[in-house]
Amino acid sequence: MQVSSERFDAGYYRRFYERVPVHTATSVGHLASGVMHLAAWWGIPIRSVLDIGAGPGLWRDWFRQEHPQVRYLSTDVSEYACERYGHQQRDISVWAPRTQSDLVVCQGVLQYLDNTAAGAAIKNLARATRHLLYLEVPTLHDREHVIDPAATDLDCHWRSGNWYRQRLAPHFVQVGAGLWAHRHGAVRFYELEHGR
Repeated sequence: MQVSSERFDAGYYRRFYERVPVHTATSVGHLASGVMHLAAWWGIPIRSVLDIGAGPGLWRDWFRQEHPQVRYLSTDVSEYACERYGHQQRDISVWAPRTQSDLVVCQGVLQYLDNTAAGAAIKNLARATRHLLYLEVPTLHDREHVIDPAATDLDCHWRSGNWYRQRLAPHFVQVGAGLWAHRHGAVRFYELEHGR
């Protein structure tokens, strides 16, 4: 079952991005910089980026400022977000781009999809990724031990980390800090750099 675009309306953005934002431009800038530096360390050129669930466009804004030569496509399921922030309206559970991107960013999306749609989205993420996927999705463990419930939308599908790992494993190698390397990519990692 796909998630409704209307769920992510102006009220949703006021609550989770304006009043008490989960992520700020500064924090996303640190994250994006770290991802780019790790890609450089592994010898992975990032010439194209696909942002799934781009929200207020914090990754896009950082890339425009720091790496304007990178080809960037930002998408979101929310009609409101697309109109306000200039993304293409796409639902990753039913859409996969025709070309792969060196880096795919999927931050805070999969928890809003039911099991069938989330599984389909992971397959589409794999089709879209040439080298690296940055994935952030809260799990059951995170709900109990990590997240701030006052600043987090708790009305979502809570699944175990193993549920995600089982579906990601055919396509990706987990290399840590939210990064997953495509199994068909050119980089070979040391044994202790990645999860099994």
